[in-house]
Amino acid sequence: MEFTSKIWQAGDYVELTYVHLVSLVITIVVVIGSGMYSARKVKSAEGYSLAGRSSGVTLIAGSIAGTVVGGGATIGTAQLAFTLGFTAWWFTLGSGIAFILMGLFYARPLRRTGLETIPQYLVLNYGKMAGPLASAVSSIGILFSAVASCLPGIMIIAALFGITEWLAALILMILVAAYVFFGGMKGAGVSGMMKLIIIWITLFAAGGVAFVDLQGIQNFEVIFPAQPWFSLFGKGIWAGLGNLFSLIVGILCTQTYIQAIFSASDSRTAAIGAFTAALVVIPVGLPSIAIAMFMHATHPDVLPILVLPTYLLQYQPAWLGGVGIAGILLSLIGSIGGLALGIGTMVSKDFCYDLLHITTNKTVLWVNRMTVLLVICVASIIAIVNLDSQVLGWNYMSMTLRGAGILLPLTLAIFFPGRLTPGWAVSSMVLSTVIAILGAVILNPPIDPLFIGLGVSAIIIIIGMILGHKKIRQN
Repeated sequence: MEFTSKIWQAGDYVELTYVHLVSLVITIVVVIGSGMYSARKVKSAEGYSLAGRSSGVTLIAGSIAGTVVGGGATIGTAQLAFTLGFTAWWFTLGSGIAFILMGLFYARPLRRTGLETIPQYLVLNYGKMAGPLASAVSSIGILFSAVASCLPGIMIIAALFGITEWLAALILMILVAAYVFFGGMKGAGVSGMMKLIIIWITLFAAGGVAFVDLQGIQNFEVIFPAQPWFSLFGKGIWAGLGNLFSLIVGILCTQTYIQAIFSASDSRTAAIGAFTAALVVIPVGLPSIAIAMFMHATHPDVLPILVLPTYLLQYQPAWLGGVGIAGILLSLIGSIGGLALGIGTMVSKDFCYDLLHITTNKTVLWVNRMTVLLVICVASIIAIVNLDSQVLGWNYMSMTLRGAGILLPLTLAIFFPGRLTPGWAVSSMVLSTVIAILGAVILNPPIDPLFIGLGVSAIIIIIGMILGHKKIRQN
């Protein structure tokens, strides 16, 4: 017996067989079950959010890479590559560059603080007002990244099983809750490592076949002219640089990735974990690009957001295709869960613990867990309302919003503490974030809103430092 899915390719429906279904379900159960089992003893708020500050390199890399390899790194990359080619590599390439910078410059000083969230670090340097502001801005930006993974997750589940988007969203929410609700950082790290192994094996096996098959495509040069298909700047130089910088800025300011750094057993381990994550993440986009280009040449009518799962079902052995689909779903589930955990940690620590002085360990733990569930629900609803949108568009907008107002004050606090007064720091964070949001959502300026936001932030900070220096000299 076969289950006819709604994934359409070249006039035919792709069949989901029992072999596909069994390998898919077994893979998801084993990976999520392993994460839940590994974190069965998590009872404290710190154990939930930071794995007891005992994470080694593997767990850190698994947490970081397991979160960033989500909708953008797999489905989103294939979706964009289906129409533009190599410019879709920016997401995983830029993410890897950001993790290298994190390991070189940010991991050690942040881990040595012994803190738990980015806003806590800003409060330490710029006063209490900086904390809730940074938490709110970061949470909104991170939420948009979660939407980017909910979009393909809902579409794939609905297409595979022929169900409505709302029912698919409910299934996705249950899977994400199982992934991260009970185990927190430790569960996400263990599941993240297993998920990455599956993604690497299945994607590179499929991508290798697609690459070989591309060599036999007739009129290859006509179908794929060098520009834009083999250029990282297929959408233009400024667009490419904007994507790169939005990823660097956004990742360096994202609680989820910094949280993995805070969970390290020591500062050296934190840095090596970031480097390891970079090595894992950078190549992941390449097989998705090869698959997308092959599908563009052979099945140009396929729905772009379903290019990757359609190829796995149609061109791979049934057992491998099922495992591959499971790997993609796990990448989406892990990304949503990791991002939701970052928001939950900020809400529980920066609002409940630090601002409202709710210090009961059990209460803080459950606030974190309830926030995770709320984030999953909200992200799924936003995704359903915007099913036709571009996955990577949400990711890049997310990176811009969470980083434009926070990167420069955070960097200044890490490397030049005490140089900027709290008033000027908070003003920089507020104004640059507002400008970036207006640019991204309303104004549609000719250059990336990230550059505008960073420019405003830099101007305010420079003025604040000059005036502060003059005041010190006068005194």
